[in-house]
Amino acid sequence: MGIITGKILKLNNWPDGKIIGLAKEIAAELAETGLEREDILARLDSVRLNPGQFLAEPLLAELARECIRLLPKEEQSDTLRELPLAYPIWGREAIDDGSLAQMDNAMRLPVSVAGALMPDAHIGYGLPIGGVLATDNAVIPYAVGVDIACRMRLSIYEVSPHLLGQKKGLFEGSLLEQTAFGMGAQWKGRDRADHEVLDDPAWNATRLLQSLQDNAARQLGTSGTGNHFVEWGAFRLYEPLLGLKPGEYLALLSHSGSRSVGFKIADRYSKLAMEKHPDLDQSARHLAWLSLDSEEGQEYWLSMELAGRFASANHAIIHQRVAEAVGLREAAAVENHHNFAWQETLPDGRAVIVHRKGATPAGKGVLGVIPGSMGDPGYVVRGKGASQALESASHGAGRLMSRKAALNSIAKPARDSYLKERGVTLLGGGLDESPQAYKPIEQVIAAQADLVEVMGKFSPRIVRMADEAGEF
Repeated sequence: MGIITGKILKLNNWPDGKIIGLAKEIAAELAETGLEREDILARLDSVRLNPGQFLAEPLLAELARECIRLLPKEEQSDTLRELPLAYPIWGREAIDDGSLAQMDNAMRLPVSVAGALMPDAHIGYGLPIGGVLATDNAVIPYAVGVDIACRMRLSIYEVSPHLLGQKKGLFEGSLLEQTAFGMGAQWKGRDRADHEVLDDPAWNATRLLQSLQDNAARQLGTSGTGNHFVEWGAFRLYEPLLGLKPGEYLALLSHSGSRSVGFKIADRYSKLAMEKHPDLDQSARHLAWLSLDSEEGQEYWLSMELAGRFASANHAIIHQRVAEAVGLREAAAVENHHNFAWQETLPDGRAVIVHRKGATPAGKGVLGVIPGSMGDPGYVVRGKGASQALESASHGAGRLMSRKAALNSIAKPARDSYLKERGVTLLGGGLDESPQAYKPIEQVIAAQADLVEVMGKFSPRIVRMADEAGEF
């Protein structure tokens, strides 16, 4: 088998210093497991070439961190470009000037490469909601968003949606009893869910993640406030999809994210990013970035991806519980993240980080869900892979007015009348989420016909949301 010496490591391109000592120690431990020399060298090379992937592995984490510290660091100016890079806009007529100003600012960042603005765009923090931004070897926590990996999931059941009218009490009860909404929402005791995500080794990668693991266990299977929802409805499938024939089905649609786990990750690393760029113009303060050649950048990336797996598990538990309460088994499902970042390649071959803040991945053939409001339909779509949009689409209808404006201008009778006309029963829900506060979803879908193909339409019938503001 042979001992792996420092000389052998140097011949395999390992540099002098602390790192070679760590590599020797790990090589000896791997040798004791019976691995051959070539396999050990290959394993060590994997850590050196992609250290961020090994931060959660106890044996390799210290070596991985040392590899990150030795990565060549590019000096990156904090000075904004004088003029923003050009970017395409979909649905311009329905996008406010504030969102355009935010997107312009993002396109002035020295790390920005390309961008696009989706038709549901409205003002956010740093990057507008509906903004898509590609950067060079940098991740921007606020361009991902506070609710990391906020997500849609549609489950389809091979039964008629007429069941919703025939057994309305049963379906309402499933939402009231099997969901939990609000900032402090959690499950206790026997009601706590179990899922393999809670045993993910990434929870041990950083002190922050270790401190959040219990939060994850308490909040798994819960939903947030605002526009998060779980709703029963009728789904009309237009074309064969996922083994289902065209027709009308009962379906369950949910919108939620990574709960306090994602929020605390975002809070921690957005502050670190701002500390890293003290000279960044105040207008772009919330667009501070972390280099992926830095330890903080790699930690954030690992944490973001864990939040994504947690958000997916969160939806899986919600759907499992609600469906079991009414005795149904899922026939097919469509789900997707927004508020996330991906490593992708531009048509010119350039590797970039694509942030989709309130935007849906729409690569060629990729399925996604674009919801409307509590009273309006949502759509299952298939991406067309439009490179000019960075293979993206809207994540919803998009707000027409702010929450404050909605509360000040929409009366409860007007909202309730709108829902009644469309046969929607609302359980909870604040006036700031009234359908009138959103852009018409049909116009938003029409504005991106070159980005996605509509495969089916979901019409909400029983909608569960967080109670009125102040009641949680």
